[in-house]
Order: sequence, then C-alpha cells, then structure tokens
Amino acid sequence: MRKSNPTSLLIGALLATTAPATPAWSATADNAPEDAAANAAADPALPGDILVTARRRQEAAQDVPLAISVLDSRAIEGTGSFNVSRITQLQPSLQFYSSNPRNSAANIRGLGAPFGLTNDGIEQGVGVYIDQVYNSRIAAATFDFLDVEQVEVLRGPQGTLYGKNTTAGAINITTRAPSFDFEGRAEITVGNLEFVQAKASVSGPLVEDRLAVRLAASKGSRRGTIYNVATDRWVNEQDNLGLRGVLLWRATDALDLTLSADYNRQDPECCAQIYVRTGATQRPLSRQFAALAAAFNYAPPSTNAFDRLTDLDSALDAYQEIGGVSLRAEWDLGPGTLTSVSAWRFWNWGPSNDRDFTGLPITTISANPSKQDQYSQEFRYAVTSDRIDYVVGLFAYHQRQHTTGAQEQGPAASRWLLNPTSANANNPAVLDGLRSENDILLKTTSLAAFGQLSWHVTDRLKLQPGVRVNYDRKSGSYEAVVHTGTGELLVCNPAPTNSVTRDQCATLPPQSYSPKFSDWNISGDFTLSYEIADDVLGYATYAKSFKSGGINLAGLPLDANNTPILSAQTVKPEDVNHFEIGLKTQFWDRRATFNVAGFWTEISDYQATVTNGQLGVLRGYLANADKVRVRGIEADFSVRPVDSLSLYASGAFTDHEYVKFVDAPCPPELAGGTAAQPGQTPSAPGTPGGISPANCDISGQWLPGISKWAFSYGAEYRLPVALLGLDGEAYAAFDGNYRSKFSSNASRSAYTDIAGYSVANFRIGFRADDRWDASFWVRNAFDEDYYEVLATQSGSTGLVVGQPADPRTYGLTIRTRF
Repeated sequence: MRKSNPTSLLIGALLATTAPATPAWSATADNAPEDAAANAAADPALPGDILVTARRRQEAAQDVPLAISVLDSRAIEGTGSFNVSRITQLQPSLQFYSSNPRNSAANIRGLGAPFGLTNDGIEQGVGVYIDQVYNSRIAAATFDFLDVEQVEVLRGPQGTLYGKNTTAGAINITTRAPSFDFEGRAEITVGNLEFVQAKASVSGPLVEDRLAVRLAASKGSRRGTIYNVATDRWVNEQDNLGLRGVLLWRATDALDLTLSADYNRQDPECCAQIYVRTGATQRPLSRQFAALAAAFNYAPPSTNAFDRLTDLDSALDAYQEIGGVSLRAEWDLGPGTLTSVSAWRFWNWGPSNDRDFTGLPITTISANPSKQDQYSQEFRYAVTSDRIDYVVGLFAYHQRQHTTGAQEQGPAASRWLLNPTSANANNPAVLDGLRSENDILLKTTSLAAFGQLSWHVTDRLKLQPGVRVNYDRKSGSYEAVVHTGTGELLVCNPAPTNSVTRDQCATLPPQSYSPKFSDWNISGDFTLSYEIADDVLGYATYAKSFKSGGINLAGLPLDANNTPILSAQTVKPEDVNHFEIGLKTQFWDRRATFNVAGFWTEISDYQATVTNGQLGVLRGYLANADKVRVRGIEADFSVRPVDSLSLYASGAFTDHEYVKFVDAPCPPELAGGTAAQPGQTPSAPGTPGGISPANCDISGQWLPGISKWAFSYGAEYRLPVALLGLDGEAYAAFDGNYRSKFSSNASRSAYTDIAGYSVANFRIGFRADDRWDASFWVRNAFDEDYYEVLATQSGSTGLVVGQPADPRTYGLTIRTRF
C-alpha cells in the first residue's frame, strides 16, 4: 500500500483550506487592554499586539512561529471561562475530561494522557504552568481561575523550553502582577442552581517604587446537577475557595523579586457517574446487567440520564487542596535577563466514590486519598539582539506522592462480580466485607539542561534550533493487603485450591512490588520562519520530543500463581516525531487576523490503557501501543468590520488513529466471555456466553477523546449609551462551539461513542467608564443534552455510565474596578 508523505499532505491540505480552524483570540486584544473602555471584554478583533511569553521571553503573539491561542482576562471574564474546562469551549484543539479532579486529563490535538485512567506513576503530555511554575498534577487545572491576566495554549510539542511532559503542548497561565498604583477589582455572580461566586483583588505600593503587594480571593458554590434519591441530596456540586498573595520587591533598577503564595480548596459532594444505557457483552446472559438487576429486584431511578437522577449508596466526596509558594528573580545582567524560579507545591486529595455506579451494595467503599509535595528550580538566561536571540537554562524537579487507598466489597458483590461458572456466585458471604488496603509511594527526580537559539539570517528569515537533555528517575512501591469479611488475612500465593479463597483472590488480589525506572532523553526542534510581507509570517517546524517513561502504581496483572507480572511494572517513554507548517497573517489595517496551521504527529510506544482478565479488578494498567498518528489542520479568523462589531470563528480538523496496537484491551461487546483457546474463533460481538479474545487488534481505529471536527465561533456588538448618569456602552454577545462524535473508551465501542453536540451561550450587558460592567448571561441556552464522558462498569455486565454536561444555566454578573 502506498504511504502518504507528511509534508506533501499538509501542504496540499493547507492549499485546500477555505474555512477557519482554531483560536481567534491570538491576534486580537490591545497591548494594554484594560486601560481603555473601547477595549471591551471578550473582544477578539482589536488591532495591536498581544504580548506572550511562549518562548520564555516577551514578544508579540503574531511574531511567534508557533500555533498559540491567547485569552486575556477580559475574554475569560466575558465568556464565563473561569477554569480550563470552560476554555475548551473557546479552543477547539483543547480537550479536558474529568470524572473527578484526580482522574482528569488535558489533551491538545487529542494527545496528552491515557483516557480514563488514574495511575500515580504516569505523567501528563500537556504541561500546566502557573506563573512559570510547572504543576505536575492535572488537578491544578480543575480550580477556578483567580486573578488571571492571560492564558496561553501552546499547541504541539514544547519540550525544548517547557520540559519532558509537553509532547502535546502546554497551558501557560499568568496571573496579575502587583502594581505601584493603588487599584482594586471586585466581582459578584449569582445564577440558577443556587450559583454564587465572588472574587476580589487589591494591589498597591507598600514602599513607593520599591515594594508592592497584591491580594486576591474567590469563593464559589453551586447546587449539584444530579439528584440522589437514596440520600435526598443534590450531588456533583461546586464548593471552591481560592486565596492568593504576591509581593514584588524592586530590589534595584535591574533586579525584581516576586514572592507568591496561593491556596485553593474544593469540598464538593461529587462526583457521580450515572446510568446511561446497557449493551450486550460476551458474559452469560444471567450475569449481564438486566438479569443481575432483576435478581436483586433492582431498577435504576431512571434510564434517561438527562432526568439527572441516581441512587448511589456509597459516600461521594472530592475534597482537595492545592497550593504552594514560589520565588521568581528577574535580573537584567549583561545583554540579557537571568531568571530564577524556585517553587514548592502541594496537593492533598481526599475522595470517596461509588465504583459500581448503582444503588446496590456491590463495592461499598472506594477511596484513594493522596498527598503530594513537589519542589522545582529553574534558571534561565535570555538574550535578545538584532541578529541572535537565545534562551539557555537548567531545570531540577523532585516529587513525592503517597496514596493510601481502600476498597471493600458488599453483599451483592459475589453475584455481580464472580465468574458465573463459580459455585460461589450466588453466595453473598464469599465477597461481603472483602477489603483491600493499598499503600502506594512514588518518588520522581528530573534534571534537564536546555537551550533555544533564534538566528535572524536576514530581516525576514529566521532559523530557530533548540535542544533539551533530560534525566528521569522514578521509584515507587505498591502494596495491597487484603482481609476477608471475617477479618482473616487473604493469602493468594501459591494459587489456592479452595474455591472460596480462589474467588476472593480473583476479585481483590493482594500483591506487593517496587518498580524503578530511569532514563536519559534528548528533545529537539528546528523552526524556519519567514516574514513573507508585513504582518504575514510563514513557518515550518520539526520536533523530536518524548514523554517520560512511567511505573505502574495501580496494581499489576497476576500470573497463574497470583504473583505480579513484573515485566508490566514499567512503561517505556513515548517517542514523538512532529511536523508542522503554518501561516500567521493580519490585514485590513490589522482589523482582521487569519492564522492557519497543519500538523502531523506520530508517537511510538504510546502510553495506553490495557486491562487484565480478572473480573473484579476495577482499574487497568499502562502498557505501550506500538504507534499512533494524529494529523490535521487548524485555523482561526477574527475581524472587526466596524468599531462596534467583532466577529471570530475557529476550528480544527483532526484525523487520528492507532497505527499499530495489536494487543489492546477489547471493547465491552467482545469482553466477559470464555477466554479463547489456541485455534478457537471468538464469538461475534455481544454474544452472551460467547468466546472472548484475550486481546484485540485495534490498529486503524480511532483514538479516544478526539473529534474529527471542532469549531468555536462568536460575535459581540456594542452601542454607546448613557445609563443612570454613566456614559458607556451596551453590548450583546454570543459564543458557541461544536464537536463531532468521539470515542469515550480506550478501545472504540459502539456503546461508548459520544454523539456530536453544539452549545450556544449568550450575554447582554452594560459597561461604563472602564469601572463598571453588569451582564446577564445564559450558558447552554438551548439546553443541549450531551455527555462529557462515558465509561463501563467493571465485570463486563454491559452497564454504561456517564456524566451529563451542565444543563442550561443563567445568571447576573456585576464587576467593578477602583
């Protein structure tokens, strides 16, 4: 079969492009957008330069040869995008999935993290940076933004300047700096679902021209969107608190020291996944969901997930704290600037879940509280000159994470989880009270040296090579101690002959192992950019990147003697080859911006989710798929045809597949049956009591979480008016987004595809004198029913559960500056 050439395909695709496809905000707002009332909130088409730090130095976004989206504070506030999840509605290439804060994933162009898997020993492929500090846990992205000035979404590998785990891109969040003029801000929002959110910040000098401080706080709460009939309570609520303090000391005219501290807390009753549908598996019919539910005279409170009802009988909690302290020094030294960023971050996680997703006592306890500390130090020296710009640096990072978990089975577990051929399947006492207590420890150390150079060959032609050398060392331990319902220690090695013990061992096997991993890696990139004309920049990039190898810390598959298969305890690094070409343009007196990029990314040893054959094991583990490929086209267009009207449209076309993954987990319709023996032909999908393959070849299938088409679009119209004695402007705005169908399972299943959907948001308001802004807003205005994520119940029962997205919400927001 003839193979396509990546470069020729991308060039052809770009030439054929006539529709826009990604962020409209990146060439839009003014340099100092908050100093003029004309620079209205969420206006993505104002002339001027947005300043970004994507290359670790300040420059105009349109001059950066990189696919980058920028949201300033007014765009964030104006569209109600108060966290990373909300930003996905404005950025078609950014995806964020979360069944709870710990089990979250931020992906860019569909890459970044294995879908739907919590495993302490792996890392994200999208780096989250807040004020230049790397946050190793994606849970940081679940908090509400606090006093944020700007969010940059960098698409494509960023490993040279941002580090090992940015194979898909980076999210670079910058908060407001202390000011030497007194200023303050306050905001209050009230809405349906008992939504209340308040934010405030104040800044000013402590010592004139030398010492300034900034303090900020936020508090928000909202009633849950799912009603639990078992507890008579609304769940999946919001309860967020944020505090931040920043001290700026201008020690000399050449040296600034910035000390920051922050604390964020969430304490919601969350996170419920509820009944969506059932689908036939290979398990015997008597052990599929309908028959099992009938045996217990059980029925879910509704079979329509958008009735938003559940009857979960285990406690739900998603308590977490995250925060830390950082010290940034910026010293003008010689021809450049020396920057030091020292940071300590912590994350405390105290969850409780109902892992069987029903009102039956199957798994009565599922909780994995965790605590993490991380320390990082970065030194950078950046120089800008007429012919040569460069950044060189060193980075060191250490992380320690300790998780102590518990899982306990209830009286319904035997019938629900045990192999139907077992004589114990109908004996509740076999699994009732079976309890596994886990102790999981992870230590990670990373060291790196990096550099990137930009050579101005001519006034229009630039060459930009970069390289990063990285060392990783990880060590961990996993220990699961299991007791039976009578309090006896469960021993599973050697393999027991007693059927009761054998079934207990198949459900919650005790195991202990201590994985280790270390490796050196070299990342690099090379970019050629050419200023074709004024305000027209073309670029081409090749990047060789990697995502750090990992260790499995969620339990391993066991051999016939119930001994952990140690060959599965480590996972190889991902090896990334990335090609990209792009064009960045402004025209019509800079009233219009059109940017387009085409990319081709191939990953060898892709870190993917696999499963073992033990029916009672609720979590899979990591392994390497041979190869995946993601390629596509993105573009964005924004325009201000007249002073009173701004328009934008963005979109992304993404083609994606497992190029080679021959030993993947099978989808639910092929799981749960008798294991195929050599020479046996597996049964057709969804054959009750059939023969299931040991694994499946999903080469050529979709990757999870990626829509082929994604768009965002919007408009704002402004009209000068006077109201209550204030001169200002009334405005009406709209923003919307669309995503086509995508898979919500590691191996694509007919039961877990999420249908395409579109969401429309509206707002009307009045702003005056750059001091007051009041708006009424409606999100999901047409009350679109759609799912954020779908999943399957353990044990191949055929139950599919999911999280319905927010229904229509509306409210009033008032902001003031003083």
